Parts: sequence; C-alpha cells; structure tokens
Amino acid sequence: MNLSRKFIVLLALMLAASIIAILLRPTQKISEIGEKINLETMIPKQFGEWNAVENPTNQIVNPEQQQKLESLYTQILSRVYVNKTGSAIMLSIAYGEDQSDAKQLHYPEVCYPAQGFQITSSQKAELSTQFGKIPVLRLHAEMGSRSEPLTYWSTVGNKVVRGGSEIKLQQLSYGFKGEIPDGLLFRVSSINKDKNEGYAFQQQFVQSLVAELTTSNRTRLAGL
Repeated sequence: MNLSRKFIVLLALMLAASIIAILLRPTQKISEIGEKINLETMIPKQFGEWNAVENPTNQIVNPEQQQKLESLYTQILSRVYVNKTGSAIMLSIAYGEDQSDAKQLHYPEVCYPAQGFQITSSQKAELSTQFGKIPVLRLHAEMGSRSEPLTYWSTVGNKVVRGGSEIKLQQLSYGFKGEIPDGLLFRVSSINKDKNEGYAFQQQFVQSLVAELTTSNRTRLAGL
C-alpha cells in the first residue's frame, strides 16, 4: 500500500471514529425525566430533635469562589442544625444535573485543604439506617484548634459511589443508554475533639433525616 492510500485509509478511520463518537454521545439528561430535585423543599428545616438555625455561627466550608460553584452545581444547600442540647451539625449538599467528565463534583479531600485544613485521617465506612446502609467516607480535618470530623457520600444517578472507578463505571452505564446522569455530594460535619464521637453524632443526624424523607427522595439522596 502506497503512502497516499495509507493516508486515505487513516483519514477514513478517523472520520468513522468521530462519527461513532458523536452518535454514541449521551444526549438525554436523566434530571429532565420525572420529578425535578429541589433541595430547599426536599430537606426539611425541622425534623426529630433538629432545627435549622437562621444565622449560624459555625462555618460551613465551601472554599471555592461562588462563580466556580455555580458553574459546577445546579443547586447548593448549606444549613446548620441544632438539637435540644444546642449541639450543632453542619450540612452541605451540592447537586449537579450533569455528571459528565467535564462537570464532576468536587470532594472534601480537595476543598478542605484549599481552605487551610489538614486531613489527618480518611476511612471508608457504612452508615446504617432503618432503610439500609449508605457507603460513606469519613474524614478528620484540623486547622489550628478546630477539629472537624466529617461524613460524606456522593451519587451518580441513584447510586452511591466511592472513588474514581465506581464513578466512571456508573457514568458509562448511563452513557451506553444515551443518558447523562445527575449527581450530588452530601456532607455533614461537626466540631468535635473526639472524631469517633463526631461520626456517631453525624450518624444519628442522618438516620433522623432520611426517616423524614419520601421513598423517592431517599433514593435520590442516598440510594436507599
């Protein structure tokens, strides 16, 4: 085969690959199917022994600039809840309608150090609820005298995922169906010197919260 023919074959193959990529590119956002997510109304301001406070003194860490946050996420919900004893839980939920490679959620392992925290420990765990277990990650962040254990999970579509390989597989499963998944990052944290005490405290909060949600919202929020 001479050089000109090789060039023509190579060009044809490149063109065919480009056409296939376009044809297989996901086009349907699953966020446009069924009921829309509205974090403000989905998450109650009062449930069990917990009440959201209007002017919290505890700082919820969202170190990225607002413009950057708005480009990544469709909705962001940040609240501080207190119980009858005055103990506080900081809640942050970031939701994105497009969880393609270009618009993936940003995780606490990146966000907290960007704010000046040091991540001193990280562990996988399962958070038990009456509706099933949620695969979570637990981190311990420190900055000066502030000790902040935190629990978080993320979803792609209606499945909780941990780590890059799980995220990619879930994205591909939607992509093969021509769908673009949505997703969210759910994070709770508290100020505790004892991180294990903080994790137990956060588990109680999550257990109480998911018990107040409808079946469909529990699935959207935590894959339950």
